[in-house]
Amino acid sequence: MKRKQWQGSGPGEQAEQHYLVQPRALAGGGDVRHVSEFLRVSGWRDKSKTGGPLHMESPDRIVRIAYDPYVSPGGWTIQGRADGEWSAHLGRQTPAEIVAGLTDALTRPRSAHAPNVWAPLQEQNWHTRFEAQDYMATSPDSTTWMQYRQSPDSAAMWWAGAQDKQGNGWTASFTPNTPMHLVQAFSTELASPDPVMRPRGRVPMSAQIRTWSVSVTPSQLGAWQQARITAARAATWTRNSAPSTSRPRTSARPYTPAAGARTRR
Repeated sequence: MKRKQWQGSGPGEQAEQHYLVQPRALAGGGDVRHVSEFLRVSGWRDKSKTGGPLHMESPDRIVRIAYDPYVSPGGWTIQGRADGEWSAHLGRQTPAEIVAGLTDALTRPRSAHAPNVWAPLQEQNWHTRFEAQDYMATSPDSTTWMQYRQSPDSAAMWWAGAQDKQGNGWTASFTPNTPMHLVQAFSTELASPDPVMRPRGRVPMSAQIRTWSVSVTPSQLGAWQQARITAARAATWTRNSAPSTSRPRTSARPYTPAAGARTRR
């Protein structure tokens, strides 16, 4: 375990111990507000009841997001009705930073470029391969995976997750109609090598993670959180100011790997 001191502490503030954790997929659920506050300032409606699960709805009422830790197995449910119904289910221990990859993308216009779920994984040297009718990508440390599954009745789905040697982890699944740019946004955060921060007492006990101890002041944490909120607010203002005709539609076409796809090792 390494230790470092962040610069920029405010006068008279008491630094608190946090940890940077790698790989991020095994860092635990983290702070749900990392997702919800970004959505709130992006114009989403908070339908949550006091003391109850999180429920949020997009401005056009097409997408709903729920987080319920009080049921088994609990976790995130994201449902949409654009170009056909679709849904994504992410386990309770899915890191909020990875969940935000998908949910942040719901607030942005879709890129004109065709999505490629595998590209972010291959860029981080994930091992990609065919396994029977499925196409699979595994992280270099073998703790995290992404899979495109084809069932005997030709129904397809995306499946991802992470697990350490002690059996701790989570899974996520996406129905066939889930827009591919959303799945790619998820895979981008899943493959990111950047560590995520967790406060003392919230770091999972796992032999597969690496941690660095850091001293962080409340003002530093607040500044980092505010920077994310400010970015969401600016993007919302820009989007609402643009002509509606410039906003591209969202389509939901499953991506199937080409038969000649090469395996990365």
